Amino acid sequence: MTDMIKVSANSLTTAVAGAIAGVMRDHGKADVQAIGASAVNQAVKAIAIARGYLEGDMIDIACIPHFVEVDINGQERTALRFTIEQRPPGAAPVAMNANGVHASHHHSVTDRVMAADEPAGADPAGA
Repeated sequence: MTDMIKVSANSLTTAVAGAIAGVMRDHGKADVQAIGASAVNQAVKAIAIARGYLEGDMIDIACIPHFVEVDINGQERTALRFTIEQRPPGAAPVAMNANGVHASHHHSVTDRVMAADEPAGADPAGA
């Protein structure tokens, strides 16, 4: 495992982005950890900035967020950890629609999805 890049609410996003980019260049994988909404915000912005830093090296990244329990001064806290991995060259970006559904599956999925306010058995097409 690579060194954990820990982000706080006061972290400079460009500095964190530089650290992410450096670790990605050296190891092909990075782990970023944040506790609290403001720290998570800084981490996400730093990941986006790091992606831009890595473009010139022809490195694209994917981010996998997950929750972890960490011990801080004897107290258990929930942190958000982002595992950042290199995407294969030429991999198509994964776009999501507003409902969190892969955009490429939008039509086939939405044809079967019933709106929450429609009664059971209603025809979503309105026929």
